[in-house]
Amino acid sequence: MKKIFLLLLAPVFIGMMAVPGAISQVKLAQTGFQYLSVGADARPTGMGDAFTTVEGSSGALFYNPAGMARLPHFVDVMANQTQWIAGINHFAVSGAISPANGRYGVFGISVVSVDYGDLQGTMVWSNSAGYVDTEVFSPNAIAVGVGYARSLTDKFSVGAQVKFVAQSLGKSVIPDDEVRKNVASVAAFDFGTIYRTGFRSLAFGMSVRNFSKEIKFEKEGFQLPLTFKIGLAVNAFDFFAKNLENQSLLVVIDAVHPRSYSEYLNIGGEYRFGDFFSARAGYISAQDDYGFTFGFGVQVFGFAFDYSYTPFGVFNDVQRFTLRFSR
Repeated sequence: MKKIFLLLLAPVFIGMMAVPGAISQVKLAQTGFQYLSVGADARPTGMGDAFTTVEGSSGALFYNPAGMARLPHFVDVMANQTQWIAGINHFAVSGAISPANGRYGVFGISVVSVDYGDLQGTMVWSNSAGYVDTEVFSPNAIAVGVGYARSLTDKFSVGAQVKFVAQSLGKSVIPDDEVRKNVASVAAFDFGTIYRTGFRSLAFGMSVRNFSKEIKFEKEGFQLPLTFKIGLAVNAFDFFAKNLENQSLLVVIDAVHPRSYSEYLNIGGEYRFGDFFSARAGYISAQDDYGFTFGFGVQVFGFAFDYSYTPFGVFNDVQRFTLRFSR
């Protein structure tokens, strides 16, 4: 048992140890559709986006689809609004159903919609300014996914999601009067696993998100923000406060390997008092403009409200508001 336990620990610790030495590896501007990397649920973002190994909600579709497998309710629905930087509004909705208490698995859907606001278009022109104004345009993006997760045993769960992602950057006009729509779309895939070790509440997880073929708007091709994560989660009270039956202290750590950025860690914690109140905090390493995150949640009669706050340096602070219903 000890050998198996150490074997399972090894990849997580190796990933964590690799992070500090990898910070010097600069990998920037290698992907597009960055809206797919924005946290879409106030609960995980309040915990530093460390959510790879957390189970029990439809919001897992935005982190690790395997997290839906042990949905404790027949239905779970979530809606989130993110006040992102530069006045960008990021919306996300997810839903999951678990027929026959999960006997046939759990089915889920997810939708992400992004409103970038209105921008003034311009066109090169032979005047003193070098350009003239064209029409006002409104860039936008969307992602629609369908997911499935199932517990193969009482310890091991798997999940996957296929999604259609698209982004429109508005029309552009070039001097020969040609108009181009600047729309790109592609199918992408997410998948992951979660393993409960049986040692107290310790669990490990792995996820791969935004796997797709290369796409392009005009001439230059680019990839989606492919991200690989491994993580662990445990209730810390299992080790030093076993008699606190109505309280828990969830500690989650993810090692993150993105395609377009250096490796980093997501570290989060959630203190839960009964089924009513939760306080959260987290830290994201190796970031220039943000690091610490905070949040809380309240739940009553099947309804839940979650809020998270991320100080974001020279940009506006990011706030997220999530409503959830489970029954």
